[in-house]
Amino acid sequence: MDLKGWMASWPVYRQLTGADRLGRGRAAQSDRSRDLHARTTTADRWAPSVCPYCAVGCGQRVYVRDEQVVQIEGDPDSPVSRGRLCPKGSASTQLVTGPQRLRKVRYRAPYATEWTELDLDTAMEMIADRVVDARARGWQDTDADGRPLRRTMGLAALGGAALDNEENYLLKKLFTSWGAVQIENQARI
Repeated sequence: MDLKGWMASWPVYRQLTGADRLGRGRAAQSDRSRDLHARTTTADRWAPSVCPYCAVGCGQRVYVRDEQVVQIEGDPDSPVSRGRLCPKGSASTQLVTGPQRLRKVRYRAPYATEWTELDLDTAMEMIADRVVDARARGWQDTDADGRPLRRTMGLAALGGAALDNEENYLLKKLFTSWGAVQIENQARI
């Protein structure tokens, strides 16, 4: 690279000799940074979402390209967070796209030392069978005096503080319909 080429690549020289005298625009940009663009500009669409980490409920915009999540940012239209996210919320793209995310159902049988992979249908059937079994084994139709109870002591629900009101409402309705009486939320404990 000759002297003139080296000088032209130096930001201070571009600032002093060009139109950007304050060095806040093109003069301060390197060739590499000039070619960079935000991942959100190449997205096909975005979908509104809520951060999964705490009970605040910060709004997020999930940017998608070719049906793959490319970026998650704060939603400026959210009345809760007004486009801001904490460090965990800002890093939630890794929660969705990270290589450490398990994408298959893994199961470790009782007393087994190794995990095995199951297909989703098999896993769902196993869960349903266990819910029905626990409900039946813990079922109490009447108390000692013959008064109707119609409940099960074999199931309980503990909702997390990251769940919103609607999710807690649905969990309450689901477990109540099964006859469970121990239904709690982490936020109240």
